[in-house]
Order: sequence, then structure tokens, then C-alpha cells
Amino acid sequence: MLLHKACHHPLLERLDIQPIIQSPMAGVSTPALAAAVSNAGGLGSIAIGASDVAAAGRMIEQTRALTGRPFNVNVFAHAPAVRDAAREAAWIERLRPLFEAFGTAPPEALHEIYPSFLADETVLSLLLDARPAVVSFHFGVPPRSWVDRLRDAGILTLATATSTGEADRIAGADIDAIVAQGIEAGGHRGMFDPHSPDAQLGTAVLVRLLCAHSPLPVIAAGGIMDGQGIRAALGLGACAAQLGTAFVLCPESAAGPEYRAALASERSRTTRLTRVLSGRPARGLVNRLMAQFDASDSAAAPDYPVAYDAAKQLHTAAARHGVSDFAAQWAGQGAPLARALPAADLVAVLLEEMRGAP
Repeated sequence: MLLHKACHHPLLERLDIQPIIQSPMAGVSTPALAAAVSNAGGLGSIAIGASDVAAAGRMIEQTRALTGRPFNVNVFAHAPAVRDAAREAAWIERLRPLFEAFGTAPPEALHEIYPSFLADETVLSLLLDARPAVVSFHFGVPPRSWVDRLRDAGILTLATATSTGEADRIAGADIDAIVAQGIEAGGHRGMFDPHSPDAQLGTAVLVRLLCAHSPLPVIAAGGIMDGQGIRAALGLGACAAQLGTAFVLCPESAAGPEYRAALASERSRTTRLTRVLSGRPARGLVNRLMAQFDASDSAAAPDYPVAYDAAKQLHTAAARHGVSDFAAQWAGQGAPLARALPAADLVAVLLEEMRGAP
């Protein structure tokens, strides 16, 4: 696939892609979405961090059946949750009135529902066997020896950074490229340590810092919704742009009708960064749980993904009564610019806009 003359970069040439990467959004991205983006010339992505090994293997197989082009498989490389029984019990009590409003008792205990990629080598073995073109890491990086094994299998690796310090750790792990995630981005911030201070750098500043600071290629992520935004990111020195919220309204995504309606409404004008849903900072459309709890409440939430277990159970209880007020509807600050187009059409429009006159 011929790259636009302004977009030549060794990473893009290796993958034979245009500078458009569809973000690997767990629960939203699907094999159909990833394949459609890849077939249109971008890099489609699936996220397997919320799946068990068998389901992850099926997702990879389904994506491969739909495209012969490169695609990305994303995993969660977070530190295991620090369990605190008293804190978790207190959080359950905070949520009790909300559960009881739907005639449901709150859970007696919470669980670590998403194991980290770092917890054992089972998923690593799956990836080494499946050999997708790209594997990306969110929330951290694996040991360098694991990265070496992926490279030896011909797999290109990416990892998310929200700061120069995290970029240094990515370079130290010998990963191939950095996804520079600005504060505008929807979904979970890729911070390695969610309890550390967060400079909350915007995408433009972070991209420039990393381009000046790191020898690795930089992929811009956060608030990019159209071709003009992609062109701006390339002008800042990024080799590509990663878009997530822009693809949520595509018919190939797994977003439900309530999520789609909210994203297409005036609600999309207000997003908030919060820990109350999952235990990690994440940006989404403001729901009832986010509106009810303030920053001090957010700090009291259990560690990720233990808090997420509570929020998901609360959403399930509400949904049985036809209420979607507690759904996690992740979205970035550019959400009002989302377009309901088939993924291939959206990629075509993005490329046309990117190549257009300033």
C-alpha cells in the first residue's frame, strides 16, 4: 500500500500502513473493527486485557480471518492490585444505597477481575504462537527478556507513556515505539503508577517533549478526531496518530445503543477524568457515579481493577431496571467530533482531510 509522500517513516514502511492507528479499546474494539481499519490502510487494534486466554485466542483468529493486513494486539501490563480488605469493604458500603435503589444487595467482596499480562507467561505464549504484527502494552512494560522474545518472533512492540519518565522505561525495555497519550485521551490513562503525581500533559506538549527526549518513534494519542488533527500531530514530529473515540460510533464497534446515543448527544461535550469507576484515572462521559462522587471519593476507591468489579456489578443491577446511568462510556475531549461512519469510510475521510489544504 503506497504511503503518502509526507508520511514516510521506517515504522510505517515496515508495517505498510498509513499514519492512522485505531486505539485498542477493551470492550469496544472488535475483530471486525480492527480488520476494517487495517484493510483500509491503517493499523487496526484489538484489546485482550479483559479477556481470558481462550477468548483472546479467538479474537486474534477472528481478526486474522478478516484481514491479511497487519493488526495490533493490546495487553494490560499493570502492577497487580494492592488488596486492602478494609478499604474495599468501606467502598462497598459507600455504594450500598445505589445497589439497594435497584433492589439489589451490594457484593460481599470484590475481585481482581482483570489479571495483568505480567502475572504469568500464558498470554505471552499465546502471542508468540499467534505472531500478530504488533503487540502493544498499556499501564506498564514487561521484562526486557519478554520483549526480546516478541522481537525474535518478528513482532513489533508499542507502549503507552504519559510522561518522559515512562518513555525512558519504555526505551529501557527495548520497545520499538512510544504511544504518547495526552490528558485529552478517552479511556484509561496509561500511567505506570496511578498513585504517582500526574503532570497531565496535553498531547501536543507530550509529543514535542518525547520527540526531543527519546530516540524512539512517537505516536500521538489524545483528542485527535479528524485528518486535520492527524496532520497537526505529524507536524509536531509524531510518526502516526492513534484515534479511539473517533471510531466508537463505527457500526463495527461493540458500543451499545445507549453509549452511541450519549456520544452523539450534547453529553459528549463534557468528559471527566475519574478513578471512581475502575480505580485508575480514566476519561469518559459523565455518568451518575462520576457525578455523585468528588475527587476525595475518587481517592478512596480500591485499586484497579478491584474498583471496576464494583462499578460493573452496579451497572448490571441498574441495567436490569432499564437504567444505563452507571455505564462506563469512555470518551476523549474531542468526543463531539465523532462521526457515525463505517470504519473503512472513516479511514478514507481521515486520509482525505489529512492530505487537504491547511
